Amino acid sequence: MNLPFNIAKRYIFSKKSTNAINVISGISVFGIAMGTSVMILLFSVFNGLEDLLTGFFNTYNPDAKVVPFAGKTFSQDSIDIAQIENLEGVEFISKTLQEVAFFEYGSGGDQTFGIVKGVDENFAKVNRIDSIIREGEYMLKIDGKEMAVLGAGVRKKLALNLDDPFTPLTIYSAKRRKVSATSQPFKKVSIFASGIFAAYQEELDNNYVFTSLKFTEELLSLPNRLSSLEIKFNPDINQSETITAIKKIVGPKFEIKDRYQQEETYFNVLKMEKWLMFALLSFAMILVAFNMVGALWVIVLDKKKDIAILKSMGAEDSQIRNIFLNNGILLTSLGIIIGIALSIILYLIHQKWGLVTMPEGSIIDIYPSSLRFGDFVIVSATVMLIGLLATLGPARRASKINTLIQEG
Repeated sequence: MNLPFNIAKRYIFSKKSTNAINVISGISVFGIAMGTSVMILLFSVFNGLEDLLTGFFNTYNPDAKVVPFAGKTFSQDSIDIAQIENLEGVEFISKTLQEVAFFEYGSGGDQTFGIVKGVDENFAKVNRIDSIIREGEYMLKIDGKEMAVLGAGVRKKLALNLDDPFTPLTIYSAKRRKVSATSQPFKKVSIFASGIFAAYQEELDNNYVFTSLKFTEELLSLPNRLSSLEIKFNPDINQSETITAIKKIVGPKFEIKDRYQQEETYFNVLKMEKWLMFALLSFAMILVAFNMVGALWVIVLDKKKDIAILKSMGAEDSQIRNIFLNNGILLTSLGIIIGIALSIILYLIHQKWGLVTMPEGSIIDIYPSSLRFGDFVIVSATVMLIGLLATLGPARRASKINTLIQEG
């Protein structure tokens, strides 16, 4: 029989002689429960944002991308692309070439800078570009005529009319060779738009214009050059093994980025914010723990006679200390259990009815959230550690109480 635990449980759950102990204990449990719930719900919000961003990025980003460590482009002959295509884990490879360009549309002269990206016929197989087309269709060539697909942000800047068959989009690219003072420093090419995409990524929607790889090579005067190889993996084959095999083929001059690494900056910022908020809430929990310190001190003072009796019956200092350590652990555990239950209830209500809604015009109706088992473990362990540290002082003081209590 664990005597210290049973006595501690009796102090917590039996009717106490002092009403103040009930109040202070209740406040401490309530504070721990609220802190636990807020921390878990905070994690769920950041998880939801991460899942939302991942969904957006997965719509456009390939499973992996091969890019040069140095420079913007590389020669197609510098990589054995056929050897990569023959790997069991590779389904499709898309060749791409991109560069900054200047766009102009209509008689009004609407203009903007952006990025023209040339892609081959496998591009739509490597990602889900078809799923984000909002107007028109994803067609880079119609009846032998070159076409372009614009981001929604680019279209808005240019005030482009997709239904106008007479007004082309004009793309300007800087000439790569030296030109005389009297000649035009830009190469100018006209093209019509076939579709508008919206990936809900500001950088993509506001900057990119997709054209065929051949059109972009001619525009940039970069024949047989590429900016990247975008790869779709076979989902049945281990991706890490496939990436390792690709690294051996491309050599040390090229970098292979998986889905996470392609948007590493976004995810790193999100994680930094997540853990920063967790640290701030942990400090807040330390302040909340002072309520439990107060509750335990009151219990120690109220139970002086009990402690003296137990010591006179042979209880050791360590046993007395363990009684109040268990007392603190029970209070903390009760707060954690209530906090977890509260967070789950609020999460389910939010998922069903949307406690926190997004502004009108947003791509989702309610604020994204996602509960993960690991977050419960991290939060529970953190709160328990804080509760245990808060218990040490009162428990140590209780073990020092003398056997003889002088009546006042």
